[in-house]
Amino acid sequence: MLPLLMALSLLQMVSGSVLETFEETLLVYPSLLVLVPVQIGTAGNLASIMCARLSTQFHLGTFELHPSNPDVRANVGAVLALALTIFSLVGVAAWAIGRVLGGSLAFWQVFAISMLSGLALALLVITLSLVSVTASFRLGYDPDDTTIPIVTNVCDVVGVLILFAVTRLVL
Repeated sequence: MLPLLMALSLLQMVSGSVLETFEETLLVYPSLLVLVPVQIGTAGNLASIMCARLSTQFHLGTFELHPSNPDVRANVGAVLALALTIFSLVGVAAWAIGRVLGGSLAFWQVFAISMLSGLALALLVITLSLVSVTASFRLGYDPDDTTIPIVTNVCDVVGVLILFAVTRLVL
């Protein structure tokens, strides 16, 4: 476990460094400044939900990593439905807060950035959760102890990169 914790700590430092490279853009567009912690936090919450549900299924002996498994499909559907709902609300709130703070982005720009990056993060969460729970179980680790920190840390780093990649596409 110690090597895993050390690797995750290094990953968190990378996350801060990546975020720092976008500081100038964040100061120009306050709506994006609002989006960063909410997008990353929401992705982490979705990852925690997915990993916990899959880990429980593993422990109950009902999990099988196969597309025809109705439990896997139900979890994937639930995460996508939550992502659609939450990231649309986040987009509206970020635009409104950004306008109050003097932001210049149009509603459709903030909403598109929130939805596109949020859905990309949801797909990342689903993939990472399935892979990490399966790998953890096969390597002999308890998925309850390993998967949530791994997936949430990766989502922190990759989430910032996805958000700014989508921002470059939209703006």
